[in-house]
Amino acid sequence: MPHYEDSLVEVHRVVVGPLDNNVFVVRCRQSGDAVLIDAANEHERLLPLCRELGVRAVLETHGHWDHIQAVPQVRDAGLDVAVSADDAAMLPAYDQVLEDEQVLSVGRLRLRVLHTPGHTPGSLCFAVEGTPLLFTGDTLFPGGPGNTALPGGDFPTIIESIDRRLFAAFDDRTLVLPGHGADTTIGAERPHLEEWVARGW
Repeated sequence: MPHYEDSLVEVHRVVVGPLDNNVFVVRCRQSGDAVLIDAANEHERLLPLCRELGVRAVLETHGHWDHIQAVPQVRDAGLDVAVSADDAAMLPAYDQVLEDEQVLSVGRLRLRVLHTPGHTPGSLCFAVEGTPLLFTGDTLFPGGPGNTALPGGDFPTIIESIDRRLFAAFDDRTLVLPGHGADTTIGAERPHLEEWVARGW
């Protein structure tokens, strides 16, 4: 049962690892081509799903350890792993570097890459054009931005990323699918930006 589906796309979600990471498969319904967002953990669960759903590549939202534990195994299985240049050194290995505003073809779907630094210097979000879907990694969660206390994190930077790259660019109906936890929407989170700035996290 897909986590989300419409006439263009279906999304499957698996929750893996000790930090309950969301791993998503984004699949073009017309072609059957798909990508995996974050090879986080539990490769023994992810690899059969990738084979079943036609996954051809892996897109990493960022390089933190809990999002990359299955990278060696998915690469061994023949999948290319793509990550931002700024986070590439955090991975054990990778195949492609993703750039801001790059558009990726997944069958007939188009995924737009958004550089949203703050959680890490190279954090990325992925928007599926023509759908309400926005995969935010650890940049935006229900109730606020991701943690910026780890090395490479910066609170003013993540606030700017959320405000300028997400809130200014996407309408209220946009479905936010984060790296951990439940889905939310841009409309549910947008009114709280100043609260987050005031509390400082």
